[in-house]
Amino acid sequence: MPTIIVASKNPVKINATLTSFQQMFPDETFDATGVSVPSGVSDQPMTSAETIQGAMNRATNAREAQPDADYWVGIEGGIDDTDVGMQCFAWVIVLGRDGRIGRGQTAVFYVPIEVADLVRDGIELGHADDQVFGRSNSKQKNGAIGLLTDDAVDRTSYYVQAVIMALVPFKNPTLTW
Repeated sequence: MPTIIVASKNPVKINATLTSFQQMFPDETFDATGVSVPSGVSDQPMTSAETIQGAMNRATNAREAQPDADYWVGIEGGIDDTDVGMQCFAWVIVLGRDGRIGRGQTAVFYVPIEVADLVRDGIELGHADDQVFGRSNSKQKNGAIGLLTDDAVDRTSYYVQAVIMALVPFKNPTLTW
């Protein structure tokens, strides 16, 4: 059974990763485990470049921590403060035992000014969401996207598509990436 090490103990990220692998490779059974490793970037990445670097660092650090796995997955959420508002997104990196690297990104959404102002003041997005929405530990539950959409899209489903995009090179091994 192929093993996946997710560079997080967050059950949302582990479940999203396992769901994605099962959807992309329905004839296989996977075992996914989380490991806590550093991202090497800010607690709240503030650019796309910092966010993708955090995802790569997490996947690489997970591979160093658990070198006997078949896949290592880093998922890093970030923001970009633009002229039209604060964008939220996540980057996903999948490293394969065979040396392949997959990259995927979630869709972008915008947070309300109340949340954006707290993030600009140095508060991590998940904590800002908890303050504005009166929740606790929402980043390990439905996340900002779930709070804003009333769970039409929750954090798990939000990550699934990005992990699937990162698995494209593994689904198409005869092509050059």
